[in-house]
Amino acid sequence: MLFICPLCQAPLSREHSSARCPQNHCFDFAKEGYLNLLPVQKKNSIDPGDNKAMMQARRDFLNNGFYQTLAKQVADLINQQSAAQQENIQALDLGCGEGYYSQYFAVNANPNINWHGLDISKTAIRYAAKRAKSIQFCIASAFDLPFAAQQFDCITRIYAPSDANELQRVLKNDGCIISVSPGPRHLFQLKQAIYDTPKPHSEAPSEIEGFIVVEQVQLTYPVTLTQSQDIANLLEMTPFAYKLTATQKQQLSSQPLMLDLDFKIEVFKKQI
Repeated sequence: MLFICPLCQAPLSREHSSARCPQNHCFDFAKEGYLNLLPVQKKNSIDPGDNKAMMQARRDFLNNGFYQTLAKQVADLINQQSAAQQENIQALDLGCGEGYYSQYFAVNANPNINWHGLDISKTAIRYAAKRAKSIQFCIASAFDLPFAAQQFDCITRIYAPSDANELQRVLKNDGCIISVSPGPRHLFQLKQAIYDTPKPHSEAPSEIEGFIVVEQVQLTYPVTLTQSQDIANLLEMTPFAYKLTATQKQQLSSQPLMLDLDFKIEVFKKQI
């Protein structure tokens, strides 16, 4: 196991249906197979992470394949970065949510990769573990990763918050981070419906302290949503859910919606 105890940072070993450290701190595997490594004293709220409505909206939207082109592009980059390795490749899908991308990578990327998925939302991890049984998922904070140092060859970070020091700690010196963030025109039509003077996202390379960008891919393609439920799901899974009024949501969902999907995909390496 790659996990460490979130209470004392000692290695965790599997014992039947539990993970235990030498200090006898014990964490049970859920029936779905995931580990909850987010102690109560480290929670900032009763139920941290995306709520059930947001998770279900994202799950249903992604399951309909609108972001599959993105998933394929990231999988291609994973394959390129791991091509020289033949075995024992460890990867982490950081902020994995309900597991759509984790499962896609496990099926379509390098078959020699051993995948882990982490999210702070218990609802999301429970669904992810049901969805992709070959992946070891855990509930934990991206700012306090329950993994020993120098464990991962690749970390994917798709719209996920992170801590540069923790990324430095758990990533091998020759490993990579593949990060996805909004491109300049991403969902710009929705911004136009909300703001008087909508502004595009920055085109500048992203920054992670201690890392350098070694490759950047701009992925842009149009999508037309014709089903009102797909539009409603998209609105619910984005920050726009908090900006739009009920009337605006109804208006946007009442007719086909043509959107630009624009992603900034970057490969980071440690600055050594």
